[in-house]
Amino acid sequence: MGIFEKALISGDELLEYIPQRAPFVMVDSYCGRMEKASFTALTLKEGNLLNDGNHFSESGIIEHIAQSAAVAAGVDFNAQGKPVPRGFIGAVSKMMINKLPMVGQRLNTTITEIQKFQGISLVSAKVECEGLIVAEGELKIFLQENE
Repeated sequence: MGIFEKALISGDELLEYIPQRAPFVMVDSYCGRMEKASFTALTLKEGNLLNDGNHFSESGIIEHIAQSAAVAAGVDFNAQGKPVPRGFIGAVSKMMINKLPMVGQRLNTTITEIQKFQGISLVSAKVECEGLIVAEGELKIFLQENE
């Protein structure tokens, strides 16, 4: 069974790891972690605020990546018994969007931590849909840890 086939966290439980709320939630499943990589998914639904017609927009893909990174960080902090931090995108780099997925398709996303230093994380992301790479890139994220 592949890593994306079973959600470990989904639905309202995901809201413990991200500050966004409906209708702006762009992750519907956390599928686990292996070493420095975390895995999330999103099934694209009609009426999504970041759809452009029948396609998920470029900004939607980037927001999905950011929320995927937030879920991954939140799960890690929670496992350490720490409160989930709020994160802010500091930079988007090396982003290549190859295809805009359509409503009804599922995005499977791998977030890999490249570097972490004093509240700043650099992560790479790979978003796949139906076996094709939809997008790849890096995000620099500032974490505002709760004291």
